[in-house]
Amino acid sequence: MGNVGKILVVDDQRNMRTTLAMMLRGGGHDVDEAEDGEKACDLGASGAYDVVLTDLRMGEKDGIDVLRHIKQEQPITEVIVMTAYGTIESAVEAMRLGAFDYIQKPFTEQELIVKVQKALESRRLHGQVQLFAQEFREKYHFENIIGRSQAVRDVLGRVVKIAPTDATVLITGESGTGKELVARAVHANSRRQDKPFVIVNCAAITETLLESELFGHARGAFTGAVTARRGLFEEADGGTFFFDEIAETAMTFQAKLLRAIQDGEVRRIGENRAIKVDVRIIAATNVDLVQAVEEKSFRKDLYYRLNVARFHLPPMRDRQEDVPLLVQFFLDKYNRKMKTRTKLGEGVMERLQQYDYPGNVRELENMVEQAVALAGGGLIGVDDILPQAPSKASTTTGKTLADLVDAAERDAVENALRSCDGNRERAADMLGISPTTLWRKMTRLGISFDSRS
Repeated sequence: MGNVGKILVVDDQRNMRTTLAMMLRGGGHDVDEAEDGEKACDLGASGAYDVVLTDLRMGEKDGIDVLRHIKQEQPITEVIVMTAYGTIESAVEAMRLGAFDYIQKPFTEQELIVKVQKALESRRLHGQVQLFAQEFREKYHFENIIGRSQAVRDVLGRVVKIAPTDATVLITGESGTGKELVARAVHANSRRQDKPFVIVNCAAITETLLESELFGHARGAFTGAVTARRGLFEEADGGTFFFDEIAETAMTFQAKLLRAIQDGEVRRIGENRAIKVDVRIIAATNVDLVQAVEEKSFRKDLYYRLNVARFHLPPMRDRQEDVPLLVQFFLDKYNRKMKTRTKLGEGVMERLQQYDYPGNVRELENMVEQAVALAGGGLIGVDDILPQAPSKASTTTGKTLADLVDAAERDAVENALRSCDGNRERAADMLGISPTTLWRKMTRLGISFDSRS
């Protein structure tokens, strides 16, 4: 089952209204009914509904009146209008006024469910953007960047200087070093702090879907595009757009992204009309982009466009003096969350300071969270928090961390390809990465997989 939501069905024909409500309740939705436009306007203005499904032709207040009223009072509530044969012009007018979609009678239950699901997905996205805009400052303060090392102080100093400007920001560093947190800090201290902060993880979305998500598309632009859709660039207008793992994008997409950044406008797939957007760009990567440019896997012009204000986040092994502060911060955080009073036992902090943290801050936080959960309010011992973690002194494998990571990645990629008979798309899905990311890893690791092998 897909997303379920709160839905208002508006139709002055009782049988039709009851039938629609039954269909939607059968899909798990919470449904209210309104027999006329006046009642629909009263109910819809409350903001209680994710989606309003309204007939166009009714009495004194018709579907267009309902649409106008709801969009004025609750802009993020999605409205689907139902049209009869011969009223397509009214449906077009409804779309112009902000309707999410229209559905022409007679329609099947499956057609209705698909339309409603798409509207719910759009409503959730709008809700997330609004949540960031309203609560962002409260949730993501500078105080969440923990550390007293010179490296951390340098980052904070640069945030103070760069954030108030509109300069494009590039954040580099290993996975788990806190690149998203710095991006949030830049936004929270900028003039855009009350506007949306939109995140896209480029490694988690295929190239085709990424382009559609960012730029939007016209109705009928490709198979499955049953309605026009605003892209995330338009959703982020006035705010900040954070591209995580930017190096995982394809060269063809990079060219389109470069043009959008340079021109300050986007074109929906299937449309020629340019749409102006005012968005600040922050990009992050754990890849050496200079090397990627040399290897021709990343566009030089896009690199220069992104590399205006640069932040490099140090790995945990280079900021060991911050370990006690971070441990205490996470200990307090998860004690509050789990309503416990867990403490560190004798010698635990010293042991934690001897560990290299290949997963950086993210690994440390996960270790503390797990230890608090297992300790149940008691003392955390060394074996509770570092059961198999080697200290620096005992790590004598003769191989660098990079060698070990590459070997593990090579095994995982080869096993996935083997189990999927060489099908890269299925293997990428199994590994939880995009096909583009898989191809990059295969190229870097020298993997040339033949399904017959």
